[in-house]
Amino acid sequence: MRKIIASLFISLDGVVEAPDQWHFPYFNDEMGAAVAAAVGAADTLLLGRVTYDDFAGAWPQREAAGEEDAAIARSLGDNRKIVVSRQRLAFTWRNSEQLSGDLVGAVTALKNEPGGAIAVSGSISIVRQLLVAGLLDELHLLMHPIAVRDGMRLFDEGDKRIPLKLLSSETFKSGVLNLAYAPDEASER
Repeated sequence: MRKIIASLFISLDGVVEAPDQWHFPYFNDEMGAAVAAAVGAADTLLLGRVTYDDFAGAWPQREAAGEEDAAIARSLGDNRKIVVSRQRLAFTWRNSEQLSGDLVGAVTALKNEPGGAIAVSGSISIVRQLLVAGLLDELHLLMHPIAVRDGMRLFDEGDKRIPLKLLSSETFKSGVLNLAYAPDEASER
């Protein structure tokens, strides 16, 4: 069975929305390596439409420019990209397709296909739904030492607790924590 791994930039107060407005002062080589490792571990990307539009608007041009992030851009382009949207979409970035059917049912089927890991980047609504459905295998958080105080948080109000266990942690020189969690079925805290 394929693994689904979500990676998010997050502030100390749990904000995941609009990281482009607060994340860049903390970006360094350590974080770049962590992001590249997450991309390199997957052969499929599961993205929401907004995240897909952001990626498709930037990464193909970065690949064509051939600069320092061209290898990551090429890897992203080569990966299968499955986009979740209720609207019918037209794609310009290679290897892109739209998810058909119910998210939970389609992702369950996708996990059972042969292949490598499935990465989810951004796409908060998808991450939330996969966590609640028990389909997310790992949650990687790059926690930034800033309280943003405004914006969508990863965990919204809900009636179901989501126990997690820490798999690994690392502190970058910038103060960013690189945290990896997995569901903790043994815990009902």
